[in-house]
Amino acid sequence: MTRVLFVCHGNICRSPMAEFVMKDMVERAEMTHEFEIASCATSREEIGNPVYPPAKKKLAEHGISCEGKTARQMTREDYAHYDYIIAMDRYNIRNMARFVGEDADGKVALLLDYTNRPGDVADPWYTGDFEATWQDVLCGCEGLLHAIKSKKAE
Repeated sequence: MTRVLFVCHGNICRSPMAEFVMKDMVERAEMTHEFEIASCATSREEIGNPVYPPAKKKLAEHGISCEGKTARQMTREDYAHYDYIIAMDRYNIRNMARFVGEDADGKVALLLDYTNRPGDVADPWYTGDFEATWQDVLCGCEGLLHAIKSKKAE
């Protein structure tokens, strides 16, 4: 079982988009039984809130439901539980330090590190551009899934 945790500031836009895009990809690849995929926040600001409506709408445009998802904050136990802890931007990695410490196991990475254009996933909370975020998340999840499959094949 490969366990993947996506992380952003509030867990209402980028990380749930990545969670449900990745779930959709593994389902289409008939690999659902091989994965546990979730998302969380580094902050407490949105705990218990549903996915932000424009993010939910963008997922729905692509036939992906995020129904029932509510924001939760990362815990120290998440580091031990998950194999991949995937941040949406550098600030998320900095803010995760209180949960993951030194990342001794090398589990933490940026989502776009799995693409040919490393960097931060566009934050639609500030830009309002959910299409740019969709493109970043889609490209990052494709790259991450490819990397996981390649590692399993070794």
